Amino acid sequence: MSLRCIFLANWKQNVNKCFFKLYSTHLPQTISTNIYMNKLFKSGRLDIARNLFDEMPTRTVVSWNTVISGYTKWGEFNEALALLSSMHRSDIKFNEFTFSTALSLCGRLLSLTPGKQIHCVVIKSGSESFELVGSSLLYFYANCSGIEEAKRVFHDLHDKNELLWNLMIVGYVECGLMKEALDMFIKMPKRDVVAWTTLISGYMKSEEGCDKALELFWRMRGSSEVVPNEFTLDSVIRACSRLANLREGRLVHGILIKYGFEFDQLIGGALIEFYSDCEAIADAKRVYDGVTNLCLNASNSLIRGLISMGRIDDAELIFNTLVEANSVSYNLMIKGYAACGRVEDSKRLFEEMSQRTIVSTNTMISVYSRSGEIGKALKLFEETQGERNPVTWNSMMSGYIRNEQYKEALMLYLNMCRLQIAHTRSTFSVLFHACSCLRSLQQGQLLHAHLIKTPFHSNVYVGTSLIDMYSKCGSISDAHKSFSSISSPNVAAWTAIINGHAHHGLGSQAILLFEHMLQKGVVPNGATFVGILCACAHAGLVNEGMKLFRLMENCYGVVPTEEHYACVVDLLGRAGLLEEAEEFIKKMPVEADEVVWGALLHSCWYWMDMDVGGRAAQKLFSLNPKTISVYVILSNIYAILGKWGEKLEVRQRLRDLEVKKDPGCSWIELENRLFVFSIEDRNHPYCNMIYATLEHLTMNLNSFHVAPF
Repeated sequence: MSLRCIFLANWKQNVNKCFFKLYSTHLPQTISTNIYMNKLFKSGRLDIARNLFDEMPTRTVVSWNTVISGYTKWGEFNEALALLSSMHRSDIKFNEFTFSTALSLCGRLLSLTPGKQIHCVVIKSGSESFELVGSSLLYFYANCSGIEEAKRVFHDLHDKNELLWNLMIVGYVECGLMKEALDMFIKMPKRDVVAWTTLISGYMKSEEGCDKALELFWRMRGSSEVVPNEFTLDSVIRACSRLANLREGRLVHGILIKYGFEFDQLIGGALIEFYSDCEAIADAKRVYDGVTNLCLNASNSLIRGLISMGRIDDAELIFNTLVEANSVSYNLMIKGYAACGRVEDSKRLFEEMSQRTIVSTNTMISVYSRSGEIGKALKLFEETQGERNPVTWNSMMSGYIRNEQYKEALMLYLNMCRLQIAHTRSTFSVLFHACSCLRSLQQGQLLHAHLIKTPFHSNVYVGTSLIDMYSKCGSISDAHKSFSSISSPNVAAWTAIINGHAHHGLGSQAILLFEHMLQKGVVPNGATFVGILCACAHAGLVNEGMKLFRLMENCYGVVPTEEHYACVVDLLGRAGLLEEAEEFIKKMPVEADEVVWGALLHSCWYWMDMDVGGRAAQKLFSLNPKTISVYVILSNIYAILGKWGEKLEVRQRLRDLEVKKDPGCSWIELENRLFVFSIEDRNHPYCNMIYATLEHLTMNLNSFHVAPF
């Protein structure tokens, strides 16, 4: 339920009281007709109620209000507005209920001009001071003209209308203006549960606001001003879910048991989602089993939690027990099957869907893309013409990128721009990734120019992709500028800029950034430590790197993975400490994989250490005898050491495997085109001119005699 719905529920109760008070002022026959019409509208028999209204010999203001309200409740807003216009032409004087309904109706239809005309009538009648009318005025202007107009209404009427305080907070929250909402909340003469819930829910839904939501909840509990209702507790549980804060969530669970909400459908769904997000799946299942008449959303939450933990069989059991699954249920299972490699089950379930939504199609486009069936993904994309949403476009672009068709992804983006399809933060993130893969700085800069014109230019999610793109395309200065433009960098953004400096060999600067991150109170994760260990390795900072590796688990609770161990081996190996690196591998608590031994072998190649290198190569052969890079490195080491017999033997073994080494290549970007070159490449149309120029440069360089060091 939305915040505005919470407020309007109370508002409607007050309106109904006002409505029925007016019955006593009219003739008995008219009163009975009005009451009967009201019953007809409540039961959905709109045509019969309208015929009864049309045949009435005498219509009072209550008669008009009944039929207008009836149409409004059933979503027939245009018909209700037409009746309102007829009522005005019939010279029936509007009352408080009429004005409230009319303004709310215009607010829903975003009908600014009729709403302003009704406002004029309100002013002439002197009805602005009525609580319901003032509230409806603020609602109308907030919907149709924005928050500034609503503020003017609030400023003029709030002294005489206490309802406006809550509605103004709702307006600020829905516009994402949480600071202004908090200021308004603090100034309130009296705070009820609606005000507290509105603010808590607003912070829960805002980025980086869940901690504030919890702080407000505990302050609410401490103030003893009000008792939390089911909507308050639902918001708090969801805040704990987003933070994955199991401890505080359990405390809130205890509080809601005290107030008797444990078996409430809304709360039950939130609890299942919370425990699932915290990977406490046994607790989620216990709540699921304890709540009777659970809504489908709660079942979907449990399925989602089980899938996120890789328990696809358990998720399948829940799915198969559903009386009636919806598209969300199907989408979850389709994604779950694909994630665990059961692509055929994903396809089967998609074919079984009686009613496919655009969300289902978007999901299947991603599934086909992940399984390498880009042609089927494209066919689905083309079938969605006319109903595509931004996610459809993003899914197709991601599919192209996943299948290394980067230019097609960029062409699709151009088509998206031409058709004026709205961009999302994911649009830019996937495209910056494409530019990273292409190493196309110019294309990335063009996309950055597009980004600046959107609301996402300071978004941390997009900013992280932008940092990564500039770093990989060779512009660390632009990466740093992009980092500075992020309003509130999270651990992913800090990790991206640290990684950028690491890959550019700027180890000392990377360590400074890491220290600055810690000063800002951002807690590093596993990816951060991979970046900072790489930075130390590239800069030769062995002592600093080893110190950070020890701190990783002891101080930050990050359990080292094989990737971290490979970084340490690389750190020691680059510094020439090959025996120490080999000893480190032997003491690892897990079995070293190809990446770890590969890091040691590369270092042996650099330092020409055949003893350690030979042992590393043997380990790699035992793990995978067809690893081409091992043969190539061994061959190069033997050649440099002058061991030609051993080199020929290694080369022969490589030929016997009947595998082919991918040729090395280089590339250059000119005028938004990428030109790739490999050894003896003659594909370029100007290859003769290029080779002639290279020969000329070589001759000139050979004419210089440089004294040896």
